[in-house]
Amino acid sequence: MKVLYFDCFAGAAGDMILGALVDAGVPIEALQQALGSLAVEGCEVTADRVVKHGIRATNFRVHDGVAAGSAGGAAPAHGHFHLSEIRAAIERSALSVPGKVRANRLFTRLAEAEAAIHGSTPEQVHLHEVGALDSIIDIVGAVFALEYLAPDRIVVSPMNAGGGMVRTAHGLFPVPAPATLRLLGDAPVYASGLPFELLTPTGALVLTDYATSFGPLPTMRVHGIGYGAGDRDLPDTPNVLRVLVGEMDEAAPAMRVAVLACEIDDMNPQIFGALMDRLYARGALEVFYQPVQMKKNRPGTLMTIVCRPDDRRALTDLVFAETTTIGVRHQEMARECLDRELVPVPTPWGEVRIKVARQAGRVLNAQPEFDDVARLAAAHDVPIKDVHAQAQKAWLDRRD
Repeated sequence: MKVLYFDCFAGAAGDMILGALVDAGVPIEALQQALGSLAVEGCEVTADRVVKHGIRATNFRVHDGVAAGSAGGAAPAHGHFHLSEIRAAIERSALSVPGKVRANRLFTRLAEAEAAIHGSTPEQVHLHEVGALDSIIDIVGAVFALEYLAPDRIVVSPMNAGGGMVRTAHGLFPVPAPATLRLLGDAPVYASGLPFELLTPTGALVLTDYATSFGPLPTMRVHGIGYGAGDRDLPDTPNVLRVLVGEMDEAAPAMRVAVLACEIDDMNPQIFGALMDRLYARGALEVFYQPVQMKKNRPGTLMTIVCRPDDRRALTDLVFAETTTIGVRHQEMARECLDRELVPVPTPWGEVRIKVARQAGRVLNAQPEFDDVARLAAAHDVPIKDVHAQAQKAWLDRRD
């Protein structure tokens, strides 16, 4: 499985994304040809080598010419485009049909975000921050470049937004800018304290749309590395976006999980049972309770929830809604699991599923599913231990 990992330790912008992808292997000639089909007269794109704090990176630049409008005329006097004008340019482009669909979706998301901010409609807004020619080329170019690399999975790190204030078409705003915040959704973002805008609306738009997941570097075999240069000269940190190109390490059994925990000492204990059912229904992988002695020598319950990182927010919200806790700790960690399979076997009272655990094809454990055993024992009024023993015997006979 081919994977791209975007490491956004110094933020992300459209030109940085394209620079990183070119640096990682997308031919600049192919990109220039694809972008030339946007019918932009006199516009040139280049990819030059630069050095940022000792890191060699690719600086992708758009040198403005006269942009053809939707009817082939000059660019609008305001220097920005309406959504309909951008859609017409996309239709003229050399993108594939799926690429055109993706590009249109990106600009629709952008227009919806700006419309929500300005109290307008997507068709009426001018795309101020990313409606200029260079940003249109950044977005369409990113669609082409990612289609060229054709990854099966794209993972994006938490994104460094920077800090301070940024000047927009409507004045000064704190970082992240309003459009950036809208486009981020629930993607992880943080402020490094540097007084610069490091994450732009274009960067947030592209990365959130393409990301299959967010988080730390996945278990992968790295075959290529690309660095896309930004325009800032930051103290102590190279202003670059790093992309790693490689393959998921299918042999590695580790997966990433989030672990949530909190202690509760002031809740009706009857709630814990119903809460466990709701947590599992919402996607929890494991839920367990442990008795603990808390401050002021009060007995309490330690609740631990193991879940997929993407489910952490929803499960945390459920815990806050259903319990009396006022704080939930969380961390990500690796979990190794054996391959599992349910294999049905016959017994005198009916079929029981055996949970079989394997490692590299070798069976390490096999246990009857207790729910099946209990259901048959109750239905036929026989001891649970007899049904369990018969199921285990049937599994061993099958293996022989």
